[in-house]
Order: sequence, then C-alpha cells, then structure tokens
Amino acid sequence: MKRLVLVLSLIASPLFAVQPDEVLDDPVLEERARDLSTGLRCLVCRNESIDESNADLARDLRLLVRERLVAGDTDEEAIAFIVDRYGEYVLLKPTVTGSNLMLWLAGPIMLLIAAVMGWSFLRKRSQVQAEGEKDTLSEAEQERLRQILKD
Repeated sequence: MKRLVLVLSLIASPLFAVQPDEVLDDPVLEERARDLSTGLRCLVCRNESIDESNADLARDLRLLVRERLVAGDTDEEAIAFIVDRYGEYVLLKPTVTGSNLMLWLAGPIMLLIAAVMGWSFLRKRSQVQAEGEKDTLSEAEQERLRQILKD
C-alpha cells in the first residue's frame, strides 16, 4: 500500500515538468538553469515555479532561461532579461526595493497600528471602568431601584 501511494505521489508530482528535450548537455549549465527556474513564477499557474509547471508558457520560459545561459549570460543577466520582458511579477520572491518596498512594509506597519489602537482601547476601557466603580448609587436611588425591580 505504501509503495502504491509513493508511486502515485511521484506520478502526480511536478518533478517531471522539465522535458528531456529541454535538458542541456552541460550539467553545470543545467544545474544553473534549474536553480534559476525555481525562482521564476509560472504566469499561468501563478503559485508554481516554471520548473514545476507543465504549462506551455512555463516551458517557453525554461527554454528562454537555457538559451540565455548558453549565450553566456550570468544568472543575474538572465533573470534581468526575463524580468524586463515579463515584469517583476515573474519573480517568486520580489525585490525589496522601489515600489515593492511599500508592499513589504505595509504588513508590519498595519500590525503596529493595530497594536497601538488595541492598547489604547484597552487602556481607555480600564480607566472608564475604574471611574465607574467610584460612582455608586445613593441610598434613595438604591431604594427606588429595588421598588422598580419588585414591580
């Protein structure tokens, strides 16, 4: 049973996304291409790398990466070429510069604002409760309340 599950998981896994005709003859270049492919987003599947995706566009991007490496580009130049062509969305881990900086900082800033607002609310609430404890009913008010509750 365990073997069947293992075989089925291997068949269903994206390990076989890279086709044999895509693989480069030079193992060093192929390793670089695989490393770069794991950091690039499939524009069809969105949450998969092009290395994992079976989409036609992912195949085209894998071939493009390999072409750039064979042409002599460095890893950075190959990635820059693809980002220039498809935009920064193609990166699975976007850069932390420029307009993306606001996106990276928005979460922590919102968390900080929410923490300050929560602390302020709780502090004011405890002050109101402390002041409310000082206000007690007079004897006449207590007697009137008892009469109302009896009726």
